[in-house]
Amino acid sequence: MSLSAKPLRLSTTQPDFEAQFTARLHWSAEQDDAIEQRVKDILADVRTRGDAAVLEYTARFDGLAAASMAELELTAAELKAAFDSLPAEQRGALQQAAARIRRYHEWQKTQGGETATYRDEDGTLLGQKVTPLDRVGIYVPGGKAAYPSSVLMNAIPAHVAGVGEIIMVVPTPKGEKNPLVLAAAHVAGVSRAFTLGGAQAIGALAYGTQTVPKVDKITGPGNAYVASAKKHVFGTVGIDMIAGPSEILVLADGSTPPEWVAMDLFSQAEHDELAQSILLCPDAAYIDAVQREIDRLLPTLPRAEIIAKSLNGRGALIHTRSMEEACDISNRIAPEHLEVSSRDPHQWEPLLRHAGAIFLGAYTSESLGDYCAGPNHVLPTSGTARFSGPLSVYDFQKRTSLIEVSEAGAQQLGRIASVLAHGEGLQAHARAAEMRLR
Repeated sequence: MSLSAKPLRLSTTQPDFEAQFTARLHWSAEQDDAIEQRVKDILADVRTRGDAAVLEYTARFDGLAAASMAELELTAAELKAAFDSLPAEQRGALQQAAARIRRYHEWQKTQGGETATYRDEDGTLLGQKVTPLDRVGIYVPGGKAAYPSSVLMNAIPAHVAGVGEIIMVVPTPKGEKNPLVLAAAHVAGVSRAFTLGGAQAIGALAYGTQTVPKVDKITGPGNAYVASAKKHVFGTVGIDMIAGPSEILVLADGSTPPEWVAMDLFSQAEHDELAQSILLCPDAAYIDAVQREIDRLLPTLPRAEIIAKSLNGRGALIHTRSMEEACDISNRIAPEHLEVSSRDPHQWEPLLRHAGAIFLGAYTSESLGDYCAGPNHVLPTSGTARFSGPLSVYDFQKRTSLIEVSEAGAQQLGRIASVLAHGEGLQAHARAAEMRLR
């Protein structure tokens, strides 16, 4: 039986648009109760038994039996050997992507991310002290696919931020190690790397074991077990975000070749069956052309079955009254990836408030941002772009307030503090301020 992909067709003029639109967007972040309980059990076991528990679960879930954690630790020499073993083209691509990502994050670091102070009229010094985290853990997905780009996007901003130690975990089912992933770890400056995955890897990073050092923050995407584990360890360590299925939204005015847009929709749909690909366009004939290209191109792709399930289950081709209305709908969706595929993308960009990343113009395919454009590809999903942004150097730094009150400043501030402290019934606070009054 031949595969087909028929994303839901909607028009903003149809009476039931709101109901169908809302239903299509819906995705629950709630995890299955059985997964939740299993993750809790794994985390508790790792916290109690450390390496022994991690070894047991790695053997059970990854089919990778090891007598000790030493067998699971990847040496710096092994990472470099993997890099050296790659074809020159792959080595060059890794290095060029790393250089661009590093250049961007180094620029970003200068934009308000430095320690800075000033003095007010009475000589009081105020400011911020920006310091990197001591140690972070990065989770790199493995299993169905390998993602060297995730290594670069997580490790490089941490390295640029000045993090002292970067611990990488990556599942290697049946012991199969991907040379590109290992080589990317070498290029990006990973300190230590372990062939661990799943909830047990998150537990090892969060709590520390006899071998795996405890980290301050964990970043990087994973499956449902990884997402649940990150949620449970938050508070013990920091996390970047709870990532949902991947998303792309294309705003098109009909000027881009329809086969380009069809392939851009495929680029997210091929991740997994729950990924979401949506086209918003005021030109109904163009939407028909995109559907024809979907039908033509789908059979040519190795992951056609996954793409078809994604588009049939969560995809949509939406006819809008105008590009302005398309922008309004885009803001409601707050997509992870937003392509503005039009003759003049800068005409519409000011109207777009909520997106993880905005890709401007027909030549800016989302896939370029995934690999090598520079900005980070770890982006907020499931509408969380309304209040959060991409992974950046700032995620690997913390700010400490600097306050040095002068004698003159204490006279004014002390009186204010005294009044407020007494009002709260905190007399020691008040007296500490009052003792410094002349």
